[in-house]
Amino acid sequence: MKQILLGLILIAGLTACSVRFTLKGSSVPDNLNTFTVQYFENRAPLINPTLSQSFTEALKDRVTRESRLVLEAENGDVDFSGEITGYSIRPMAIQADALSAETRLTVSVKVRYRNFKNPKDNWESQFSAYEDYPSEQNINDIEAELTTLIIEQLTEDIFNKAFSDW
Repeated sequence: MKQILLGLILIAGLTACSVRFTLKGSSVPDNLNTFTVQYFENRAPLINPTLSQSFTEALKDRVTRESRLVLEAENGDVDFSGEITGYSIRPMAIQADALSAETRLTVSVKVRYRNFKNPKDNWESQFSAYEDYPSEQNINDIEAELTTLIIEQLTEDIFNKAFSDW
């Protein structure tokens, strides 16, 4: 009987607490309702012509999908802006057996996060992500797939920095 009573008290106590969490670990403050994402121009020395649009849309999708915030065309409670600063392809492992060598595609993005409801949360950071692939593969054949994976990692990192309490 004591165990049942103790269990009920524990459940009542937990439900009375105002705890905010999601299964993905994000923690969007209650006073935030909207967000905007500015177009991320590609200022990298090597240009992928579809990267800016793909990255910008992926960041919008990530925040929409993983938070309760509503996308606005302008004047959101929080705003993401920045530019793509790097896009590079370089060999990683030079081997006698060229078939086992790898090449790395890296994308770097500079992001400015502005929280207009709580300016002390503003930040500016550089993010980078990469994917390695076998050197014998032609980058033109796998570039779209690799950039999709890299963009996924970048948007996850940006979202986590903006909305996760680490």
